[in-house]
This record gives sequence, C-alpha cells and structure tokens, in this order.
Amino acid sequence: MSKIGLIGFVVIIASIVFAQLYHDAPLSGLLDFSAFLIVFGGTVGAILIQSSSKQLSHACKQLLTLFAKPRYQLAQQIALIKRWSVISRQDGLLSLEKENRDNLDSFTEKSLLMLVDGCDPVVLQEILQQEIELEIDKNERSAQVFDAMGGYSPTIGIIGAVLGLIQAMAFLDQPELLGQGIAIAFVATIYGVAFANFIFLPVANKIRLNYQHQALFEEMSMIGIIAIAHGENSLLLERRLNGYLSRAVY
Repeated sequence: MSKIGLIGFVVIIASIVFAQLYHDAPLSGLLDFSAFLIVFGGTVGAILIQSSSKQLSHACKQLLTLFAKPRYQLAQQIALIKRWSVISRQDGLLSLEKENRDNLDSFTEKSLLMLVDGCDPVVLQEILQQEIELEIDKNERSAQVFDAMGGYSPTIGIIGAVLGLIQAMAFLDQPELLGQGIAIAFVATIYGVAFANFIFLPVANKIRLNYQHQALFEEMSMIGIIAIAHGENSLLLERRLNGYLSRAVY
C-alpha cells in the first residue's frame, strides 16, 4: 500500500481509539464477535448472491494490487517507446522483433507484436482502443463489488442492532444488564457504517484510481505505437507523450 494509504489507515484507527479513551470508555466496548459476524458475514453473503464467481475472483485480485507498488510507470514507457521509434526509423519495423519482451506488460507486448507484424495503423488503433475499453469495463465491475458491499454493510449493521435490542429486552427487569445489552447492540451499527466508509468504499475508489492510471498508461502506449507505425519523428513523439505525465496519478 502507498505511504499515504498507510497514513490514512493509521489516522482512522488512531481517531477511533482516541475518541474512546477521551471519554474514559474501554476499547473492549468496541469489540463484539457476534456483531462482527452479523455485519461482515451478512455483507459477504449478499455479495455472493448478487455476483458471479468470475467477477468475485477478479475483484479479489484487484484487492491484492492495493498492496503492491504501481506497475505502470509512464516515464519509463515514454523512454522505451522513443527508443523503439529511433530503432524503427533507422532499421525498419522488423528490427523491433529482436526487442526483449520479458518485462513488458501484456498490452505493450501485444501492441509491439502487431506493429512488427505490419498491422494496418487504423486497424491497430481500433483493436488497442477496444482492448482498453474492455479492460476499463472489467475493472469497473470489480470496483462495483466493493461499492455494493459499502451499500449493504450499514443496512446489515442496523439489522444486527435490532437483533441485539430484541435480545436486550429480556433484561428489562435488570437495568445493568439491559444497558450493557443495548450498548453491545449498537456496536453492530458502528461496524456496518465503519466497514462501509473506512474499508469498502475507499477500496472501490482506489481500484478506480488504479485502473484509470492503467488506462492512461495504455492510451499513451497506443498513441506511441501508432506514431511509430506512421514513422513519426522521435523527438516530436516524445513531446507528445510527455503531455501524459501531467495527468498521471502515480
């Protein structure tokens, strides 16, 4: 996870802990396994009902990327595309076939292979543009999984609170136990709102931020590959691609 993401997570935890300690309330008052089980289990169950296994699998993979360093580096890609432009203008497009493709992302590798194969620039652009749009759509569906979890979680938290209140009513003749039962019941509401606003919705938006950066990287790569196919001057190409750096989020 990025440093700013870690800072945000620490700020959330510290704020909750400080708020409890400020009023001399024990931290154990925020812990209740049954409330956690109702909220988290209910939210996961609702998502399992509404989603396909393929969608859930991809969403989980996207979740793992939140803890990895950003893979798509625009500055490095610009330098690579400029080098390919120089080589192709000097030795022809077929000379790019010898380029090492081990460290290339799948989009760039496919683009390079189609370029070397002599694919018509217009057709090449149509194919690459379609792939970018399909990838955006696929990643957006993964973000929507966590959006939905953020929608279900608070509601299920209310259900947990109501169930807790029903159980607490059994202690109407015991004020001390009644007060304790009501407090525990509202822990489910806290879990539901907290999970939604501190985890699920931020994760959905982070996934969107990541795939928007990926789409920017791929769009820039497509522009560069098409320019190479047209034999564009390497310096002009570099200036054109440098404009994408101002739009980068990483």
